[in-house]
Amino acid sequence: MTGFYRRVSDFELVIHVRVTPKSAKDAVEGVETRADGRSHVKVRVRAEPEDGKANAAVCRLLARHFGISASAVRVVSGETSRMKAIALMGEADALADVLAQFGKRG
Repeated sequence: MTGFYRRVSDFELVIHVRVTPKSAKDAVEGVETRADGRSHVKVRVRAEPEDGKANAAVCRLLARHFGISASAVRVVSGETSRMKAIALMGEADALADVLAQFGKRG
C-alpha cells in the first residue's frame, strides 16, 4: 500500500495524515483506508488545535517516528483541518523505503 504518500522530488515526500487533537497520548497509529479508497496515516496528539500547537506536535511526532529532523517536516496543506498533507524532507528513496514498510504494518 503506497496510497498514503507520494514522491514530490528526490528530496521530498508528502504523506496524507488524519489528526486527532486533544488525545490522551501522542501516537502514530498506522495506515487506514477510507471508504472512498484513499489512505492516510492516523495520528493522535495531546496538543489542542489552536495557534498551530497541534500542527507543531504532529510535525515533531512524525519526525521522531520516521527518524528525521523536526525541521524536515512541515504541513503543506490542511493547516486547520484534521486531514493534512505533510512534507517529509530528506533522501526520498530512503524515506519511501521506510514508509513502504510502515504501510505494510499499518
